[in-house]
Amino acid sequence: MNSEGTTEEREQIEIHLLLEGFYQLYGYDFRNYSSSSIRRRIWHRVHAERLPTITALTERLLHDRTVMNRLLSDLTIHVTEMFRDPEVFRAFRERVVPLLRTYPFIRVWHAGCSTGEEVYSMAILLKEEGLYEKSRIYATDMNERVLETAKEGVFPIDRMQAFTRNYMEAGGKEAFSKYYTAKYDSVMFHAELKANIVFAQHNLVTDTSFNEFNVIFCRNVMIYFNKELQDHVHGLFYGSLSTFGILALGTKESINFTRYADAYEEIDPYSRLYRKIK
Repeated sequence: MNSEGTTEEREQIEIHLLLEGFYQLYGYDFRNYSSSSIRRRIWHRVHAERLPTITALTERLLHDRTVMNRLLSDLTIHVTEMFRDPEVFRAFRERVVPLLRTYPFIRVWHAGCSTGEEVYSMAILLKEEGLYEKSRIYATDMNERVLETAKEGVFPIDRMQAFTRNYMEAGGKEAFSKYYTAKYDSVMFHAELKANIVFAQHNLVTDTSFNEFNVIFCRNVMIYFNKELQDHVHGLFYGSLSTFGILALGTKESINFTRYADAYEEIDPYSRLYRKIK
């Protein structure tokens, strides 16, 4: 190794400086995200901006907010759909809803809600189970632009076939088309589904708890975090859940091997639904 370091070491320094600048100037903290995922997405933006180096992207980032917005979209993951992993929503309907019926009021937090598909899925499920009127759903994401999409409740019509299939597999009780109005190439979900939803910006990395919840949904978000950040977010969720509250993680995520593993019981081994017991 020469005194100037290897190419890989220089790249790591460049990435570190970019992420530090991103955090210091704009308040978005990606410093503890999975390094391989972050590296891949940064290079995608370097090439998309037709720049030669990560350092050149950092210079643009610090002086051009539009570049920041494009990089933010690259770094935040927005792969979602209505009733994603239908077996999870079916298990929620069968195993969790009976518990929720005993509560006078239900608070649900969808953390990292992205464009809102799973939020509207939850609203539909609670409405069909007669629980929506006594529920409040808090839908949060760090990215303001995807939150605006979620608030609108407008989605491409060509996704409805897949969404309808998921809905039926999740135990849906109505015709799925009952919940939206189609117009041209889009559908708009009915305003009554939004009546008890609060959309707000919240950053899992830097922000604190803002309420006590009976249910927290955070699915397929922490797979992009390193171990340190995962532990931090698990602590945030643990402190935000009421006793006997429900934590729903993604199918590739688990409470195991965290310091809170003994504080939960597994409701369903396949759907990653956990109940806080202490």
